Amino acid sequence: MIKCDEPRTLGVPAPEARLRFEAEEVEKAEREGRSRRRLLVVDGEPAFELSHWCGTCPLLFRRLVTATQKLSLEDVRERLTGTLADPGDGGVIDAFGALLPEGEYLPVLLRVEPRLVIPGQEGDYFRGEQVDSWGIDQFWGLPEYPHTPYYRTFETAVGSSAHLYEFVVPMVPPTWNERERVEEYVELMGRGAVPTAVAVSTLDVCQAENAFGDDQSPHWGLTHFLLDGHHKLEAAAIAGRPVQLLSLLALGEGLADAEQCARLPALRAQPRSARKTGA
Repeated sequence: MIKCDEPRTLGVPAPEARLRFEAEEVEKAEREGRSRRRLLVVDGEPAFELSHWCGTCPLLFRRLVTATQKLSLEDVRERLTGTLADPGDGGVIDAFGALLPEGEYLPVLLRVEPRLVIPGQEGDYFRGEQVDSWGIDQFWGLPEYPHTPYYRTFETAVGSSAHLYEFVVPMVPPTWNERERVEEYVELMGRGAVPTAVAVSTLDVCQAENAFGDDQSPHWGLTHFLLDGHHKLEAAAIAGRPVQLLSLLALGEGLADAEQCARLPALRAQPRSARKTGA
């Protein structure tokens, strides 16, 4: 972690926000014979299904078929090509705050070294650590599937039993990125540049209950949904280089209480450590 600011009120009235968090309509869920979903909505279309409200179901960020939009802002691109010294540098927070629903957000400036993960392959949280705690889905007989590549960036212990996992989730798959722009960032990073990406983030604290895994320890999932930086994150993963990530943590939108959110800066400043199996 580079710096954590104080919580601040950002955003516009929810109907005007390009990105917002919503509960699915009861009637729609009933028509389809399932429980209501917790959703991240972009430009009026459901983009991601999020962890269920109960807090005992597995952590989830599942991309939906209507997730087709990025939220980059051209007028701040030049500032984000360089290194920010402060979360509020250059009015970046206010610029991206105008995309979000009105609420309390905690700005945190992080330095991350992203590793691209393909679901079902090595390093996939959903087939690894999550199965260790929840087991596989008893109906499908499979692990949860996020329907998107994503980046893993950090993890650390939370006390003696729980564990924090950090993810950066692109709004669209890296295969949609422009190759020339990715290569430009690879070259810039090779010369020592550390560009900045921007994300809106949630903290979900989930604990398996009556599950089928061997490890029932709580999982703290810090999930960053990229607003700007799709090409930068892919380039950093290719080059093995760091990027900065300006995270706007949406307080009250995740499955974490105020005390848990307040612990996040200190946890994110800890040394990186993998979970001990059977802890």
